[in-house]
Amino acid sequence: MKETESVYPVEERRVSPSTPPIEPNVLASVLERNIDALRNKRHEDERKASLQDRIAELVTRFSGSMAFVYVHLALVASWVAINLGLIPIIPVFDPTFVILATFASVEAIFLSTFVLISQNRAAVEADRRAELDLQTNLLSEHEITRLLTLTRAIAAHLGIQEANDPGLEELERHVAPEKVLDRLTESEDAARRESAQ
Repeated sequence: MKETESVYPVEERRVSPSTPPIEPNVLASVLERNIDALRNKRHEDERKASLQDRIAELVTRFSGSMAFVYVHLALVASWVAINLGLIPIIPVFDPTFVILATFASVEAIFLSTFVLISQNRAAVEADRRAELDLQTNLLSEHEITRLLTLTRAIAAHLGIQEANDPGLEELERHVAPEKVLDRLTESEDAARRESAQ
């Protein structure tokens, strides 16, 4: 097998998420490439967002700004001043402030719905980022395990005594994420049972 030939089947090589090594004479660093790639992915996701998601995002962004507070402060202060008779040129139209309370309640219902829509979208993005972190960590673990195996083989070849450390055998094993998740679930269930008693 040639040195440049991959040990993976052709199908895996086609869908590989990795990129070729960056050449030393290329100006962009790995960090800059990653930042650009993630920024482009975010812009692409924003372009693909539905009109409803965009509206919800705009409303949520505005309702979470100081401009929203100032507008509401001005409206409520004006409403109160008018209905207390402090502005005599405008007749009182809500002396018991029932209309104001109703308007505020309806607005709160709609705002909370928009916030929930935006939070759901943010949760999906957070799940995708967590999945990316998990996959990157699993890939790093695989690479570190391979490097440890190769380093141990080199150390054994050179006659270095630490190559025979029995603790290294455990470190050379690959992590099975599904077993780790099962173990975490068992621990959480055991902790719940203990706290219930």
